[in-house]
Amino acid sequence: MKTVIVLKEIYSEGFKNIGNYIIKHSLKAFTWFTVFMFITVLYVFMYRLFTGFSFSNI
Repeated sequence: MKTVIVLKEIYSEGFKNIGNYIIKHSLKAFTWFTVFMFITVLYVFMYRLFTGFSFSNI
């Protein structure tokens, strides 16, 4: 019984911070993706603005 408790303790300590690691890195990747998409949108908007694109159908 003592062996089971020791194995449970080792297992729980080994995977204690895995959630924080995954969340931290996935949020960092999402942040860089968001920054890249925002820069892309700004580039396309400025390109359309300076090339005389008509923004309305009226």
